Amino acid sequence: MSDESGQSLRVVLCNAAPHDAPRIAKQLVEEGLAACVNIIPGVRSFYVWEGRMYDDMENTLLIKTTAGAVPALTARIREIHPYELPEVIALEVVEGEGEPRYFSWVRERMSRAR
Repeated sequence: MSDESGQSLRVVLCNAAPHDAPRIAKQLVEEGLAACVNIIPGVRSFYVWEGRMYDDMENTLLIKTTAGAVPALTARIREIHPYELPEVIALEVVEGEGEPRYFSWVRERMSRAR
């Protein structure tokens, strides 16, 4: 559910090398670009980059934020992520499907950060 205020929620996916993921997660939360970041370890990623097939172990960051913060969050990930082209995929959260108190907490955390 989109809204004009930018307060609709997003879950942003970003993969990183296991040694980089905690630093990225902590920076995003400390800088107020995310309310919470979960790190899912042990993700095996297959992809082709610059004509070469890769098979890498990564961690997935599940970043909880608001729609209004996604542009700044994306820009910051580009700055602090060591990959030339970091994955940043924002998924819309469906209001009314999930824990409303958690949704409120995310919005509160994000509004405090501004």
